[in-house]
This record gives sequence, C-alpha cells and structure tokens, in this order.
Amino acid sequence: MRKKQYRLERTHLNSLLKLLREEGYQTYGPVRGELAMEWAPLTDVGELPRGWTSAHGPAHYRLENRGGESLFGYRNGPESLKKFLHPPRARIMKAERNGGAFRILEDRPAAAKRAFLGVKPCDVAAVAALDRVLLNDRYSDDIYQANRAGLFLIAVHCTECAETCFCASSKAGPQAKTGFDIALHERLDGAMPEYFAECGTAAGAALLEKTGAPPAPPEWARELADACALAAGAQQRKVDFSSAAAVVERNYDSPRWDDIARRCMACGNCTQACPTCFCVNFEEHSSLDLQTAERHRVWDSCFTQNFTYIHGGSVRLSTKSRYRHWLGHKLARWQQQFGSPGCVGCGRCITWCPAGIDITAEFEWLKAGAPAAI
Repeated sequence: MRKKQYRLERTHLNSLLKLLREEGYQTYGPVRGELAMEWAPLTDVGELPRGWTSAHGPAHYRLENRGGESLFGYRNGPESLKKFLHPPRARIMKAERNGGAFRILEDRPAAAKRAFLGVKPCDVAAVAALDRVLLNDRYSDDIYQANRAGLFLIAVHCTECAETCFCASSKAGPQAKTGFDIALHERLDGAMPEYFAECGTAAGAALLEKTGAPPAPPEWARELADACALAAGAQQRKVDFSSAAAVVERNYDSPRWDDIARRCMACGNCTQACPTCFCVNFEEHSSLDLQTAERHRVWDSCFTQNFTYIHGGSVRLSTKSRYRHWLGHKLARWQQQFGSPGCVGCGRCITWCPAGIDITAEFEWLKAGAPAAI
C-alpha cells in the first residue's frame, strides 16, 4: 500500500516543531553560523538559513547568500549528527576517595530525545552506517545507544548538490530512501515554498496527521524522483565501490601513496569531519588533591601516530601508511567487515582537507594506474 503523502507549508513545519517539543524532543536544525552551517537548537523555521547556501571545493568552503525563500538550499557544513550520537568527549567513569573509602562510580548514559529538521540524505545514511558498527555488531555502544534511541529525523532530499558530493556512487543520495521518520522535498515553483512530505515510520505518520496538512498531488512523487535523478547525474565525482577492494589490494605498494603523503598533513581533519568515522581513545584525569579521578572517551584519528601504539612503537609510522589505511578502510575494508561502504559520499573529507586532497581523485588514479601528476 502506498504511503500517505502530504502537502506542507511553512506553518506546518512550525507545527511539526511544536508537536515534537510537546512530546519531549529537543529540536535542532541547520543554522547559519559565523563561518559555516551548524546544527543548533531550533524553535521556529524563521531561524533556518533562508536564501543561504555554500560553495564547496577541495580545501574550500564559503557561505553564500543567493537570496530567495528556500529554507533548505544549504549544503552540509563540517558538523554531522555524529557529534550528537557519538559525542567528541564523554565521561565513562568517575572514582572518588572519601576518607579511607574508595568508590568507582560508573556513569550510565542518560537517554536524550532529539529531533533534527533538515537532515541531508547522506547524513541519514551515515546514521545507518554508525548503527551497523555501534549497535548491530557483536557489541553495542551504550552511549551511542542512549543517544540513538531518542532520535527523530526529518530529512530533506537534495535536488542540487555541492561540487564535492558523490553520494550517488554510494547510493546514499541525493534522494533519501530509508532511515528517516519524515522526508521533505522543498518545491520552489511559487512565491513561497511548499513541501512534499512522506513518512518513513509510524511515528512520522502520526506527527504528519496531527499537523492537519492536506494530501499532496500524486504527480509530486514523480517530480521529486526526476529532480533527484538530475542532481545525481550532475555529480562530477564518483567512486566505484564494487571494485574498491580489488583496487586497494592491487595498489598496496603503489608510488602514489608516497605522492599523497608528501601533501597530507596527517592532521585528521578528514576523520573529524567524516560522519561515519568512529575511532576513540581514552584519557584519565585526576584532581590536584588526588581525591577524584575521571576517565573520558574522546574522538581519535587513525592519522595520529599514537593511534596504533603497541608495546613501545606504532604499527603505522609513516603518513603514507596511515593515509593508505584510511582510504582502504573507508572504501574497501568496511565493506568486507560490515557489508556496506564506510563512505556516504558527502564530500566533507575533500572540503575540509587543508591540503585539498580529493579521495575520489586518488581512487580514480589508483584504479586507472596512471602516472602521478603532482
């Protein structure tokens, strides 16, 4: 049976936010920061970046005001939902001394109810990738589980992609297929935008019904599919994920890795901006009077030399070996381990690499076996 589809106006979007807050959700949306789009608390659609977008390229990101009434013409900034589901820092244990007694207090993560309006399809797919690793593998992560359990996603399909996008290759976009509670398509034909809404879950369907929005014209579904197909066809970057494992294996000793290493700063920007990288480390902190101590889990990066430190040395000493490991894991090894790519084609690693290294260009070079052009 075909899912119900709705015709929304801005007033209906505000109704969605209000209904979510009444159900106990903290509501978030994309907001224009000083230098980039950011996820921030949202109480009214008037806080969305109306008329704003951004220009992307290797090592290039600029906010741009092109005017108009579009609320969701923005493109992804450096932040993804990973920041909320798999936070950069989390306390996992506290110990305290009280007189002669010593106690270890285990921190149990508190459940959080958060709703996000305006999630791009690649970031919806990134949540599914994190689910596979942090929830549905042999062990589940209790911090991620607590944050994920109260998540409500309102996706927005992409009908215009950034220069660095390659989500069509990973089948993560431009049209969101699954993983959302509600999905929106912003139509800009009239003086004011209208929104084609589809539900992805029972909770999403119940919320849309409560807004009182009328049914959408049946032709809007075909219009959406055509617009997203055009956006996919316009993407200039691509990765053949089906050949990734063979390409990486065949080129393990390629001189291209040395070429990349001469440019790569091993700064870890790509892993911090990536919506699916999940590696962590642990830090211990003691108070000056030695009465309390805490253990924190923090984001780490496979680009740091200490990441593979074992018994007096690092397994991957060179930048070459660390970049090779990262590219191989994102495009190939993740598929072998988890059954799907670890890359959703969002292009953040290209945009936020200070050296402008493009993972799609490096993969294409490896696949073709062409001589390096530095």
